[in-house]
Amino acid sequence: MAQYQNIFTRVQVRGPLYAGVPMDRPGPFERQTPLRFNYWIGRFGDAQIGPIYLGWLGLASLMCGFLAIEIIGLNMLASVNWSPQAFIREFFWLSLAPPPPEMGFKIIPPLKEGGWWVMAGFFLTSAILLWWARMYRRARALGLGTHVAWAFASAIFLYLVLGFIRPFAMGSWSEAPPFGIFPHLDWTQNFSLRYGNLFYNPFHALSIAFLYGSALLFAMHAGTILAVSRYGGDREIEQIVDRGTATERAALFWRWTMGFNATMESIHRWAWWFAVLVTLTGGIGILLTGTVVDNWQEWAGRHGYGTQIITQAAVASPAQAAPGSTAPGSGSGAAGQQPGAPGQGGAQPAAAGGQDMAAGEKVFAKCKTCHEIGPNAKAKIGPPLTGVVGRPVASVPGFAYSETLKKKAGEIGNWDKEKLQQWLTDPAKYAGGTVKMMFKLAKPEERQAVVDYLETQK
Repeated sequence: MAQYQNIFTRVQVRGPLYAGVPMDRPGPFERQTPLRFNYWIGRFGDAQIGPIYLGWLGLASLMCGFLAIEIIGLNMLASVNWSPQAFIREFFWLSLAPPPPEMGFKIIPPLKEGGWWVMAGFFLTSAILLWWARMYRRARALGLGTHVAWAFASAIFLYLVLGFIRPFAMGSWSEAPPFGIFPHLDWTQNFSLRYGNLFYNPFHALSIAFLYGSALLFAMHAGTILAVSRYGGDREIEQIVDRGTATERAALFWRWTMGFNATMESIHRWAWWFAVLVTLTGGIGILLTGTVVDNWQEWAGRHGYGTQIITQAAVASPAQAAPGSTAPGSGSGAAGQQPGAPGQGGAQPAAAGGQDMAAGEKVFAKCKTCHEIGPNAKAKIGPPLTGVVGRPVASVPGFAYSETLKKKAGEIGNWDKEKLQQWLTDPAKYAGGTVKMMFKLAKPEERQAVVDYLETQK
């Protein structure tokens, strides 16, 4: 009985080593050798390794990619005083930050003020675009469609929106994410908080829907092929189109279960479009953030998308008349004075400090993802902020502060309102290195409000 090659195969079916079909225009480079088999790769698919074809585009892409990684890596190493041990220990927290806001969109900023970031971005972008061109040309040389290249172009669009197109539209490199693992993730979280929660961005919602849909379609595809592999469903088309075998059974299964065909071709078209639209819609959503919409939750409330913002005037309820008294303004009492008039013991007008505190509490909502406040506050992504005004820097027991902040703690001393405002303007710049907190408050009035609010939380 024939045994077909799939993920459960006990025997690897191997043909002779083969360098691949000849091309009409092979180009300046021959396909590199030697060719060989690998048993463990063969457990999942074809075990042949090689040949590879780089060409001039491939070589140029690798060289640019190497330069970008060297610039990023050496800057990270310099940020820990060239200590290999610290580099390995703190690798996931290290970053290369873009130029600060005051640099705007200066093409060549000073190296220590974001210039290295711009240079690394240039070489990394060059590497990606050269690799795309190589992929496109190799597909054409082999007589293939260019579906893979255009799917890759969709991902490149999102990359360019994040690192170049949106910063250009905003007029500042500082709007771009840093290079680094956790710093990039922190930037993503803070970006959402800063612009009113991306969950209310309809393009973000579409992107997530397509992402989940892609996972579902991949599972449908993989499950269907495995289910009909006993009929040769994983073999060449000529071997699976006979009546009663893999293709017909798979199509019938999906007609039975969801009403229409998911054939060998159509399921791939569905999956391709879903995957491409993940990054296309995501990129559009990012591009509109800050350039067109400053607060997505507020936008959603105005347009009835997912939430409603209910506003109403604050109307004081009529004061309840004391026993034996008449309603306000009836002429009784002290010449008919209204409740709340000076000397009458009524409700006093709200103090300006109460308004300031409410404003600060509203701003602090952006901080709640990382910080707790209150009598029983605990550490989350960041330390608890109860009593932070007046507290020594990096002093919460058991919290893992960044090495940069711990070294700077003695110099800063205790947090006061002025220092906290400087910190919130740009934490990394204030501490003089890589810190865990990437969140910034760009508006001075927001920094003032939230610091005033923190001062009340003892």
